[in-house]
Amino acid sequence: MSTPRLMDIGLERLVNMLNDMAALSKSAVEMAVESFKEGVAMQEEVFQISEKLRWLQDEVADLAVELIARYQPVATDLRFLRSSMEVAYGFSRFGRYAYDITQIITTFGSLKECEKKEVVEVSEIVKIMIETSIKSFVERNKALAEELEKLDTVVDRAYKSHLLNSMSNQNSKKCDMATMLMLRYLERIADHATYIGDSVIYIVEGFRRPRK
Repeated sequence: MSTPRLMDIGLERLVNMLNDMAALSKSAVEMAVESFKEGVAMQEEVFQISEKLRWLQDEVADLAVELIARYQPVATDLRFLRSSMEVAYGFSRFGRYAYDITQIITTFGSLKECEKKEVVEVSEIVKIMIETSIKSFVERNKALAEELEKLDTVVDRAYKSHLLNSMSNQNSKKCDMATMLMLRYLERIADHATYIGDSVIYIVEGFRRPRK
């Protein structure tokens, strides 16, 4: 039996850390969306997850830089290490935007009278994007990564549509503003899920595709 390369041991540790980040970031977003839908304060719980994600992002970056400096990897290993730092940043941003979502309830108070159908529909798409971005990274699946840009377009369209409608809507401005903020944060999460997909494509293909 061959002895595993020290680089491989480091890469396995890196993957485990990223898997932990993936699970935490998904949990943070799900909690934040539930907080908005149900009007339940979860600010402290999501903040703790967000802080842990920020700490793990630093750990991933430190380990990736150490592996690059120590073993001077080339080709696939180097692309993976560079992309790992980008993916970790994406997971960390999931946590940060999830925390921002929980602050909507803190800022606006009860939103029970607000229509949430639009938010629920967009949040379901974003959840799919998070799961797809995680799976595409774990499996190095280019086809899944390419699906993210299509879903991102749907989320962008929903946000811009609400923004335009709110300008002429004479109903509750409180509901309009809260929903617009929620959709904006979801749109940013969707963007970072798409960026993770871009990193997966870079790992597999070896070059960056231009964004449309």
